[in-house]
Amino acid sequence: MAASMFQRNIPVFKQNVSAAFGNSSLVVKTVAVLVCFGYLISFIPGATPYITVTPGYVLPPNFWVWTYFTHTFIEFHFWDVLADVLVVILCGKLLEPLWGAMDMLLFFLITNFSVAIATSFTYLVIYLVSKNEDYLFDTYIHGLAGYIAGFSVAVKQVMPDHVLVTSPFGKLRNTHIPLILVTFVITLRLIGALDGPYPIMFTWGVISSWVYLRFYQKHSNGNRGDMAENFSFASFFPSQVQPVISIMSNSIFAIFVKVKICKKPQRHYDVSSPTTITITLPGTDPQDAERRKNLAIKALNERLSKANEPTANWPSLDEDEEKSSPSSSNVDPTSSQGDTSPTTES
Repeated sequence: MAASMFQRNIPVFKQNVSAAFGNSSLVVKTVAVLVCFGYLISFIPGATPYITVTPGYVLPPNFWVWTYFTHTFIEFHFWDVLADVLVVILCGKLLEPLWGAMDMLLFFLITNFSVAIATSFTYLVIYLVSKNEDYLFDTYIHGLAGYIAGFSVAVKQVMPDHVLVTSPFGKLRNTHIPLILVTFVITLRLIGALDGPYPIMFTWGVISSWVYLRFYQKHSNGNRGDMAENFSFASFFPSQVQPVISIMSNSIFAIFVKVKICKKPQRHYDVSSPTTITITLPGTDPQDAERRKNLAIKALNERLSKANEPTANWPSLDEDEEKSSPSSSNVDPTSSQGDTSPTTES
């Protein structure tokens, strides 16, 4: 029965994917076509070291640096090609309307390039520890594993509280997806269902995409990054361990600020009038910024209204002394104790 339902849904799935691909931008179509083309190239005998990143060949004296670009579009399995194309299309549908085609392309290039460099460095460290040359010359870094991880991070950024699944154990939200996927791909690697570099690329994809979106992505208002609390590095982890992760990540960030790798985030407040305040928070979501602005306006108005209220028991400086009652001195002293204001005649 399940097989028959799956067969019935295949035409609908193909139709939806075809429609989504047809309505996609030139950037999405180009990346999807290059991934399919790279899959065909992978069948050429002996071509693998020249089109994938091989850690030993990108080092001196070889410097096969072009593989940092070509490795992105190379896949050895059809299901990997299908997953890559689906993620690229979804990225075009969800992120391109918010970022624009060029920003999405920049995110694609930065994520894949940084993942290739970081993964190569990881295998170099493994070689220095193990002295096994297979990690240098028989390891092929390829595919969009890092970009798939980066896409999960970007979705967490723009829709962190969106509920995907509701279960008796709780609600699965977009904010939980990156860590779940990292755990999932590591598990698949341990049972031999994935190639060796895949979990390393995926983990570096989460880290590199978060660093770019957190500190460097340029927004239309001229600000860079996203310093929202729900996009901190600790927010990727369960709430029980977030305090410990926060201490570690904040310490590392403080070191990066001192060596000027990162800039200390700043918030700018522009008070244009006593009743209006304009707040610009770097990298925050427009809805979140609007909510914070309304809260700030409300707090400011409350302070101003309290400041304009007349103070009780405060004497009037311009009170006409002639209006004061001559009999005020005959008032019982016990009835006016603690009253410092002058008594006037009714």
